[in-house]
Amino acid sequence: MRLWSLHPEYLDTKGLLAVWREGLLARKVLCGATRGYRNHPQLIRFRGYEYPLVAIDSFLYFVWEEAKRRGYSFDLSRIESSDVREGILPVTNGQVNYEFIHLCAKLQVRERERYEMLCSQEREVRVNPVFYVVEGDVEPWERVK
Repeated sequence: MRLWSLHPEYLDTKGLLAVWREGLLARKVLCGATRGYRNHPQLIRFRGYEYPLVAIDSFLYFVWEEAKRRGYSFDLSRIESSDVREGILPVTNGQVNYEFIHLCAKLQVRERERYEMLCSQEREVRVNPVFYVVEGDVEPWERVK
């Protein structure tokens, strides 16, 4: 499961589809509707918020927005979108940088054109609007490769 901290605009089609699907799975876990993935480390940050379902639904809403912008038809009724919040979950700049490098490695293999566009120049990396960036290393829950 990879619930990218990065803004969904960076993801290729495969990545965007995967983060939607995996986010919906994470939502099921947070609702107690599945046995698998209950202890997945990526869920720590959502569970740490006062209202975990608001956090994951907000995350997914911003993924949905990007999908809509690209002309995809993700089913918004799969989440509760009446209480979307921005900037409610912290993410470290070390985590953001790690994820960006990880994404670039994936794009280099599966979508060279997007890789060239995103990864060939220095940039300030944006995050999914549910997050706000704080100073720090890679998050302790990350499985660094």
